[in-house]
Amino acid sequence: MSDSPKEKLSCPFEKIYPSQLEKNDLFHMKLAYNQAIDAWNHGEVPVGAVVVKDEVVIAAARNQTENASDPTAHAEIIAITQACRTIGDWRLNDARLYVTKEPCPMCAGAILSARVGFVAFGAPDPAMGGLGGAIDVNAMPKANHRAEVVSGLMEQECLALVQGFFRAARSEKNNPSTASS
Repeated sequence: MSDSPKEKLSCPFEKIYPSQLEKNDLFHMKLAYNQAIDAWNHGEVPVGAVVVKDEVVIAAARNQTENASDPTAHAEIIAITQACRTIGDWRLNDARLYVTKEPCPMCAGAILSARVGFVAFGAPDPAMGGLGGAIDVNAMPKANHRAEVVSGLMEQECLALVQGFFRAARSEKNNPSTASS
């Protein structure tokens, strides 16, 4: 087990346990949010993703770039890969992706390549967002697929989670003796 500062950071945010009675967009975003909390607890930037098809969750993932030493191990990429394996097809036309932070250009490209039909994200990313933040990959004029995109679902909670993670990481870096418990 590594003693890196990120692994010492414990997420102060609580998981949300949504009612199983109403499986709507908010329900699925709450599941993605819980994946993001798991990412934080594993020393990763807290981003979580869930893929739903025919009202069934077929994939759930969290960021794993640090632990996998893989810059492509974003929650969205992992969830898309899991979903494709689950259904046995690379096309996710009727699938819905829920992710806590706006996908980066790499992930937005994977979303289009996998033909994901619907994407909902929580926190916008004006610096690196690929679905309207910094660039809009979905609006490329010659793209052969476009996803329906909804932004701002649980925006405040998702933004607080990401900002809290980086605030805690900066605090730990500046004062290593006060690691969060």
